[in-house]
This record gives sequence, C-alpha cells and structure tokens, in this order.
Amino acid sequence: MSRETVLALLRAGEGQFLSGEELSRQLGLSRTAIWKAVDALRRDGYEIEARTALGYRLTAVPDALTEPEIRNFLGETAAVGRELRCFDEIDSTNTYAKQIALTGAPDGTVVVANCQTAGRGRMDRSFQSPRDKGIYLTALLRPDLPPERLAPVTALAGVAVCRAVERVCGVRPGLKWPNDPVLGNRKLCGILTELSLEAETGRVQSLVLGIGVNVLQTREDFSPEVAAMATSLAMELGRPVSRPALAAALIEELDRMYTALKDGDLSSWHDAYRRDCVNLGKTVQIIGPDRRETVTAADISGDFGLVIRRPDGTERTVRSGEVSVRGLYGYVE
Repeated sequence: MSRETVLALLRAGEGQFLSGEELSRQLGLSRTAIWKAVDALRRDGYEIEARTALGYRLTAVPDALTEPEIRNFLGETAAVGRELRCFDEIDSTNTYAKQIALTGAPDGTVVVANCQTAGRGRMDRSFQSPRDKGIYLTALLRPDLPPERLAPVTALAGVAVCRAVERVCGVRPGLKWPNDPVLGNRKLCGILTELSLEAETGRVQSLVLGIGVNVLQTREDFSPEVAAMATSLAMELGRPVSRPALAAALIEELDRMYTALKDGDLSSWHDAYRRDCVNLGKTVQIIGPDRRETVTAADISGDFGLVIRRPDGTERTVRSGEVSVRGLYGYVE
C-alpha cells in the first residue's frame, strides 16, 4: 500500500515538492520505503521529479485504467463502482463478471480492463479490444426486479455512454437504435447485456452489462472490415481523451441509470434516448428472417422499441432481437 499512499500525497501536493522527510513523517515509512515506492510509481508510468533538498513532486500521470487513476476522477456512487477490479489484460470483462457473480461478488462491482483477448459483442461477434486504446468495462448488477423491468437496460446504457462522453469530451454522440453510440455516422461503442435467471423461479440472479468504448484508436487499429464502420473519440475530436476520466464518468452515469431503473422512473432517460436517436425521421431497412422492408423510423415507444411507419401510413413497433435495422444515411451495422 505504500505506493498508493505516496501517490495520494503527491497528488494532494498539486505539483509542489514534498520532502522525503515529510512523506516519511506523514506515512510512518522509512526514507528507503519512500524511495522504493517512488521508483515503483515511475515504472508504472508516473513522472516524478526529485530534487536535492526539495524532495519529490508529481509532474505527469499515465493514461492508465488502474484503480488509483479511475478513483482520482470518480465521485461517490450509490452502488456501481463501490468495488472496482482492474486488469491490464483479461479474456473478457463480461466473462469474468459472470464468474465472480457465481462466487458472491457484490451488487455494483465494476470490472475494467486495458486489453481483452476474447472480447465479445452481440450474436457472438468478437469485439476488438487493443491494448492502451479503449475502455473495456463491465458492471455486475443484482437488481431485485422482475426480468421484464430490465428489458430497457441496454438502451439506457447507450444514454449513459452519451452522457459520459459529453461530460468529458464536450461532444454528445448519437444513438443508432437499439443501442449503438455513434459519432460521424460510425460506431463508437459496443454494449452487451447478459442476464442470469434462476431456473425454477425465474428470479434474476445477476445482470452483466458490458461496454467497450473506442477512445484512442487510429484507423490502423481496426481490422479492414471494422474500419469501414467504426471510429474512436480521438479520431473524431483530433485529440487524445483521458481514459480514466471517461471510465469514471461512465461509472457515475451507470450508477444514476441503475438508481432510475430501480426507482421505476425512466422518463428523463426515455426523453434523452429519443433526442439522441439518429434513426428518427430517416428511412431505414427492417431486416427479418425472411423479409426486407423499407420504412420510416417514426418514434421511440415507451419501452424503447422503434416505431416504424410503412409507405401506406400504418405503424408498428419493432424491438431489439426481433429484426435488424440498417440505416441508409452512412452508418451501416
């Protein structure tokens, strides 16, 4: 823990020098222990200046998805993020979250990784998760709610992503129905929700909500087939974005989402989703198992379904998983 406590004091110093003697006195550590902690922090990417007779000062921090860096930006939350597990590399944050759900991990546990070797998207698609580029984050939730109350979770998570990006970057993504945050008509983020039910009672055991955000990728970081439809915040903004700051904002927004879900008041989230949905008013293609239909995306229903209008004026509501929706305006799923 000496490394974390030394880092905390250097942060609190706000760029001012702290003598080794003062650090030793405040932490109850030897000067040798202080030096070893500083050396370990430097190996982790922290830039710490040392001057004789002045001491140490923190001059730069790494863009690292570690607990100290994320918690530096993270405010108080009701449930999500109270327990935070960070990995440099993991097969899949969703897979890990499902495993720890079986061993009693608490409600709101968040798993974050710097790299995934087997990231997953919907319909068993792979999700490209290169090292030091994105945010790969999963929240383990244990809502005491019936399954039907959880149907909007993936759509709500899309709104949470948009809100977090707007807070940190000053630009708000759109949402391609049902749950894809997009910028510049290209996919910015993937969301995968997995629900575990008790077989005999149908009671919800856990809900695993996985989110992968493209933050620092360049075009070369995507495979050719993905590059045609994907983008990153750095590509769209022309500048880097702090991954720990964005991860913290995302955790806070997911916590607000979870509170609203449990309270049963999703009106503001529905309004935000409707405002952000890039499909509305546009021509889209509804693709089912045995048909393809060109219609207009007219509205978002109260349960976050897509209300479509046929050329003859009749309307119906389609829901995620029932059909595939493809836009004719640039971004294609």
